Amino acid sequence: MQLIKNESARKIIFIVCLLACLLPFIDPPVALLMGIILSQINGHPFAKYNSKFTKILLQASVVGLGFGMNLFEAAKAGKEGLIFTVSTILLTFTAGILLGRYFKIDNKIAYLITSGTAICGGSAIAAVSPVIGAKPEQMSVSLGTVFILNSIALFIFPLIGYFFKLTEPQFGLWSAIAIHDTSSVVGAAAKYGTEALKIATTVKLERALWIIPLSFVTALVFRKKDTKISIPYFIFFFIIAMALNTFIPQMHSAGQIILLIARKGLTVTLFLIGSGLTAASIKAVGVKPFLLGVILWILISVCSLIVIMNSSG
Repeated sequence: MQLIKNESARKIIFIVCLLACLLPFIDPPVALLMGIILSQINGHPFAKYNSKFTKILLQASVVGLGFGMNLFEAAKAGKEGLIFTVSTILLTFTAGILLGRYFKIDNKIAYLITSGTAICGGSAIAAVSPVIGAKPEQMSVSLGTVFILNSIALFIFPLIGYFFKLTEPQFGLWSAIAIHDTSSVVGAAAKYGTEALKIATTVKLERALWIIPLSFVTALVFRKKDTKISIPYFIFFFIIAMALNTFIPQMHSAGQIILLIARKGLTVTLFLIGSGLTAASIKAVGVKPFLLGVILWILISVCSLIVIMNSSG
């Protein structure tokens, strides 16, 4: 419920909170919580710009993180996570389709939630929606489900990691597999440690590339011809950033500055995402779609955690 009615006051409060995210002691989970709380009492005075700006800032921040990574180490991490990625995607889609039918959920909503859980949250949903001809309300329900679970994951995943004494590489791989959106993956991994962040970012972006084959397969399944396929081009800039950091030693000093800015950019991104979570968006989700999202999320989280812990020792 929007408690502050004066538009100018709402804008000032929002901007002050946004700038507060740049302070060194405000990390991504805190920024997300700030955004959620502010959304309930202040609304979002810049709501129509939020989605586009959040997407741009997230992509720019992820590219910036590449300046803190070694290309060869990232390639190794991506290679190790490839089979795991494919396996979990197939598992999630199989379970999602079966559960969607069992709960008698709208086919398109079930497909969108499954796509978001299997690959990369809102980005996958946004890419697949035009391919299947999803209506705005179907997108809203799917995005709302995934976003709520993303917000929860950002807080509880590091706690679970500490409880099970996961190493940073273990946590990085687990978060990349089991958390939906890149923003929450990077936020949770950054909270856990530098090594976790590197592995989580690499594996998650590799996973995001599966949007491309997913879109093609979806077009065939739903018999949509001449459909525009969304390609996450920013991932290639992330690879270029890693290459520059790896092969040009002179870039290291500048790279560290870019890395610092990127991490703060991620914090601001989480604040903006939180500020977009309104009571109305939560209410619009509905019980069955949310239940589907929760079951799929628990399934992929538990299965991947068991495999990671057993394979590592």
